[in-house]
Amino acid sequence: MFTGIITDIGTIRSREDRGDTRLVIGTGYDVDTIDLGASIACSGACLTVVDKGVDRGVDDGSDGPGGWFAIDASGETLARTAPGMWDAGRRLNLERALRVGDELGGHIVTGHVDAVGRIVAVDPVGDSVKLTVEAPASLAPHIAPKGSITLDGISLTVNDVSDQPDGAAHFTLNIIPHTQEMTTLNEVAVGRPVNLEIDILARYLARMQARG
Repeated sequence: MFTGIITDIGTIRSREDRGDTRLVIGTGYDVDTIDLGASIACSGACLTVVDKGVDRGVDDGSDGPGGWFAIDASGETLARTAPGMWDAGRRLNLERALRVGDELGGHIVTGHVDAVGRIVAVDPVGDSVKLTVEAPASLAPHIAPKGSITLDGISLTVNDVSDQPDGAAHFTLNIIPHTQEMTTLNEVAVGRPVNLEIDILARYLARMQARG
């Protein structure tokens, strides 16, 4: 379980396709505090740490002095997440799993990507940026104004929603300078695919309605 509050930006150091895909991710986390088997959300996808280490004398810049962890991403994970996000050199929003007693600063996030959306507009508004994101028809009924949504692992509040003729939905988000600085949203561009996770309450409500 996560909150959608990003605490580090990692960089994919290497990718090895061997059945599952082994990814080595540079991080600023103190890897001595990360247990093997721990869950870390990587741009919204909950993945399991299978190896870790520190390369003494290596400086990854924003990723800290050589700290890294490895995860194995299945074919299902690759298929259900944004194209290109697992390529070597890509930056990822990282969040460690929520612990009992932690502050819940965002909203309850499971780390299960519901669908891939697409950025359709990027508009500066003062020092902030207004993003317009297209969500597929399967998610459209579950996105509401002032509701929560997770975009590439980041907990955000929906400003407004407009339904499209093809059943998709366009929704807008206001990205303040702090969020731009602390996440990969300073890289956004029109056409970029993004991982979306709807509010867990919306997911259960949809299930209840379907069973009703």
